[in-house]
Amino acid sequence: MAPETPAQGPTLRYFTWDEVAQRSGRGKERWLVIERKVYNISEFTRRHPGGSRVISHYAGQDATDPFVAFHINKGLVRKYMNSLLIGELSPEQPSFEPTKNKELTDEFRELRATVEQMGLMKANHVFFLLYLLHILLLDVAAWLTLWVFGTSYVPFLLCAVLLSTVQAQAGWLQHDFGHLSVFTTSTWNHLLHHFVIGHLKGAPASWWNHLHFQHHAKPNCFRKDPDINMHPFFFALGKILSVELGKQKKKYMPYNHQHKYFFLIGPPALLPLYFQWYIFYFVIQRKKWVDLAWMTTFYVRLFLTYVPLLGVKGLLGLFFMVRFLESNWFVWVTQMNHIPMHIDHDRNVDWVSTQLQATCNVHKSAFNDWFSGHLNFQIEHHLFPTMPRHNYHKVAPLVQSLCAKHGIEYQSKPLLSAFADIVHSLKESGQLWLDAYLHQ
Repeated sequence: MAPETPAQGPTLRYFTWDEVAQRSGRGKERWLVIERKVYNISEFTRRHPGGSRVISHYAGQDATDPFVAFHINKGLVRKYMNSLLIGELSPEQPSFEPTKNKELTDEFRELRATVEQMGLMKANHVFFLLYLLHILLLDVAAWLTLWVFGTSYVPFLLCAVLLSTVQAQAGWLQHDFGHLSVFTTSTWNHLLHHFVIGHLKGAPASWWNHLHFQHHAKPNCFRKDPDINMHPFFFALGKILSVELGKQKKKYMPYNHQHKYFFLIGPPALLPLYFQWYIFYFVIQRKKWVDLAWMTTFYVRLFLTYVPLLGVKGLLGLFFMVRFLESNWFVWVTQMNHIPMHIDHDRNVDWVSTQLQATCNVHKSAFNDWFSGHLNFQIEHHLFPTMPRHNYHKVAPLVQSLCAKHGIEYQSKPLLSAFADIVHSLKESGQLWLDAYLHQ
């Protein structure tokens, strides 16, 4: 692309990769490269709509592929980028760093163009409408169960199971809107995202955006992916980090038993004992009043519909039972694709390698697709985060071919095997930590 001169910016200069790499945020300056153009994002990070951290994770690096992956209206975004432009890479400089596979990157970009030409980035709105309706019907069925059959043990438990299903499935649906994968404009995606995560789930959209986009930008990269922040204070994750922790003689928990205590502090506890309380701290501390208003509508609706049937104590019991059941569902599904995979510090490898080494799939079936919100196609979702989920299975063969050509492992496994691999990987990394702690 021809260089565009900022309206009131400095004269454009040529830069080397060494100069860009020095502006990685360790000092005050942060630069990044998109399509060979060099941008100074030092002051912009605080105003970045996707959050300051997600863009800062690419400071000192080429960010062309994540830029393309995350933005649905690139033309509009580029207009705002002009004021940040300070130059471009020198003609003799390669388009990206030597740590990245040029042939793989070029072929993936060709694949991306093919996918767009095939229309796989366009959503089927009927699919998402029916998905939303099935959630709302389950929500109504949960209330009717108590209204029709009373509040004895069996109807109460059935109601809790139905509401847990509502919460889990609404979690997958808000994920679609949060990734801007349903509508062609950000405005409509954001509005429906607020409705689903705020009104149907009682959680803040800004909190989800803050965490989840970082995860997608640098999955399984320590100190950049918040999804692995339980390392090292609760778990020792991944072979490399676990050995590193052992050599440093650090022991915050008995990690060699983490595959056992995972069943206590992992699936059952994450939502009811942590997320449920942290989300309120998050919105108040960051003054996200719009999010708080949406969240309030969820709790008001819950109170008005269930207190007449159960009373306050009964509603609290139902609510935390639902959060407990949902938490188990959520943790097993979200961790099966990542915890068993490669976990390390950021090595600044190319987009495809970054995503493939940190993700794996679970076999396609009608149940697996529904149960996981199509996150059984985690590889495709990470490569194309704005792609509508109903198209993952269509692009999967193309991704498999690309991986086979470049000798990249494309993992897909049965659902129960994926669950078991979480425990197996925790046991392995715990033992690696112990060996390093005692003998290295």
